[in-house]
Amino acid sequence: MQASHLTGLSQAELSDFVAVLGEPAYRARQIFAGIQARRLRSFEDLTDLPKELREKLSEHATISTLTLESRYISTDGTRRYLFKTYDNRPVETVFIPEERRDTICFSSQSGCPLQCTFCLTAQLGLLRNLTAGEIVEQIIVVLNDAYGVGIKTPRGTNLVGMGAGEPFLNFAELIKAIRIMKEPNGLHIVPNRITVSTAGIVPRIRELATIQDRPHLAISLAAPNDKLRNELMPINKKWPIEDLMSACKTFEKSLKRGERFTFEYVMLDGVNDSDEQARQLGNLLHRYRLRAKVNLIPHNTADPLPYQPSPIDRVEAFQEILESKGVQAFIRRPRGRDILAACGQLAARKSVNHTAELL
Repeated sequence: MQASHLTGLSQAELSDFVAVLGEPAYRARQIFAGIQARRLRSFEDLTDLPKELREKLSEHATISTLTLESRYISTDGTRRYLFKTYDNRPVETVFIPEERRDTICFSSQSGCPLQCTFCLTAQLGLLRNLTAGEIVEQIIVVLNDAYGVGIKTPRGTNLVGMGAGEPFLNFAELIKAIRIMKEPNGLHIVPNRITVSTAGIVPRIRELATIQDRPHLAISLAAPNDKLRNELMPINKKWPIEDLMSACKTFEKSLKRGERFTFEYVMLDGVNDSDEQARQLGNLLHRYRLRAKVNLIPHNTADPLPYQPSPIDRVEAFQEILESKGVQAFIRRPRGRDILAACGQLAARKSVNHTAELL
């Protein structure tokens, strides 16, 4: 049996934990701040605790369960981290530095069960769900690596749940992790700085609409009609586009003034990028009158996937058609392609392009 992973405990759960050990409640606050705010990963480093308590904690619990196997640095500054869990499952996290903010792309599952044909992660299948502690620990390790242990981030941190896995198939642990990370005496990354992407798990979209302290929502669409989406994203056979758009409409009603959600559209050369498909997509969003924007993402190639990215002039033409129909569309610039860190490339691979640097 695994020892309690304190990184995945809320402050209330930590209070219960220390009470069982016969310790006063303020110890829980010290432990929480040490792990979450100071980003410490060893009981030995919690020097504001008595030595006897640190030894007792080591007997019953752990802070760190992820082992960093590899770290790759792209020519554009993006970093890809390959971890192993205590039971030897791969976990990948990506750090994307930008001028005004830094973004961490975290994983919610080891592998993924959804079998989207354009995503390399699908080749792994589902290995298991990650715990809230494993989700939070990814963020702690990356921040420490980028800035130093416990050093405040200079530009603020955005999080995107767009790594390996379908977050909404691990919904409870995802929401728990987000609530742990938002605490002011911890990481203090508020839900407003977090975006979570789903392939279209309709019941969880509806559930997210009822949650006040929730992240932003992004939906991977990839096709404007059921026939093509069934081929590219088999989850569409369970929840087709009409059901998905209905859930989106429910979610839209919960948005605050000025708030929007996002559709992600992977651009596959000769597959889903024609003028007619752009018109179909624009008509679809117009029909449901959704307050959403569209991110156009040129496909990130990786063997053995059979697709190529749409040429930039095709992406721009697609964008123009959407905007002519009143849909705000943005072209996302790929990051970390050379180290297999870009969207859809996470598959726990160690071999990388020679332009990347392995540390």
